Amino acid sequence: MGILLITLLLFYVLMPMGILYTCRRWSFLDKLGPVIIAYIIGIILGNVGILPSMGNYLHEQMVNRPDLGLPEVKEMLETGTVTESEVLAFRIYKLKDILISISILLAIPLMLFSTNIRQWKEMAGKAVVSLFLGLFSIIAVVTAGYFIFRGSGLHELWKISGLLVGVYTGGTPNLAALKLILDVDSDTYILVHTYDLLVGIAYLSFVLSLGPVWFRRILPPFPSKLIPVAVTPTDKTTSFFSVLEKNSLLPLLKAVGISVLIVALGVGLGELVPKNVQMAVIVLGITSLGILASFIRSINKIENTFETGMYLILIFSMVVASMADIRNLTSISFALLGYIALAVFGSLLIHLLLSRLFKIDADTALITSVALVCSPPFVPLAAASMKNRQILISGISIGIIGYAVGNYLGFLLANVLQQF
Repeated sequence: MGILLITLLLFYVLMPMGILYTCRRWSFLDKLGPVIIAYIIGIILGNVGILPSMGNYLHEQMVNRPDLGLPEVKEMLETGTVTESEVLAFRIYKLKDILISISILLAIPLMLFSTNIRQWKEMAGKAVVSLFLGLFSIIAVVTAGYFIFRGSGLHELWKISGLLVGVYTGGTPNLAALKLILDVDSDTYILVHTYDLLVGIAYLSFVLSLGPVWFRRILPPFPSKLIPVAVTPTDKTTSFFSVLEKNSLLPLLKAVGISVLIVALGVGLGELVPKNVQMAVIVLGITSLGILASFIRSINKIENTFETGMYLILIFSMVVASMADIRNLTSISFALLGYIALAVFGSLLIHLLLSRLFKIDADTALITSVALVCSPPFVPLAAASMKNRQILISGISIGIIGYAVGNYLGFLLANVLQQF
């Protein structure tokens, strides 16, 4: 039993390194993306029958008693209510639960350390306005979608709304964090992420092809005389494997240590509040402390902290995917797919109309949408499709701000919508 748990732990922790290596080795896998591969591996692991199942009785007990612990399960074993195999399945579930919490909580500050908050004020005025218009568009459309799809049978729609605001103002790390904050079940999380990927492909296909042409017909041209501000992009092209070099490893261990300290402080804050809001306080507290730590120059300049955080996101993605029941993914939820499509393309349309009203140029408006909906890694791709290097700085800065505020906005909107 212990050997299986240790083997599974090592698999989850080390497999992302194999994923990154294969992406580096084969370009078609790199185009697919490490996160997608992690989800595929996780879904396969959790659904091929290698791992034991908990059975209906134990599963019902866990649903009705979220704080169910191993001692109580062992008592069930002694009375013959559950089997040895089901106890092992419970222990595996608890291992996954711990890995989910640790990976995402440590990833949040690591991904924020390299953020240069001071340079946000140096963004061009139009870019700042475009950022606020983009945030408003996403929140407005997601809110409208909540009322449109409220009677469609989607379970805990207010949580889904929070996830959508988080992922479309920040990115996958915000989606992962909000899963914990809002206590979203794994099946719902995987469905949202799966449909997000499908809609995201259609969205990217548009903004990289017809998008620049259409936006430039409707909005003013980009002011080419504008001189961009120097910035250090947080999404480096440096391979993750460079962190294993001695010069990179020692400073990075310091960053990980600081991240552990921040997580400990966040957990401490969570102990001071009622249990029903504990996870929200922990995650938002860690986010805030991570942003504050980025102001410390010695921490901000540590290389590869963002990449290390993304490694932890791969662990998170694989573990969450292995907890999903693939039988729940076989039938398409047209309501959920429609809600996500509305959130993406509806916010794009609203942002376009507001940009025309506020006289935002075409390139700034489009790069803002890409930075928020797709996150900073896609900004260089969009800038290249627009043949505009100057827009790169604003796009990356907007995406970073989205990372920082996504958790707050998703949590707040979800709780507001829950009241209706």
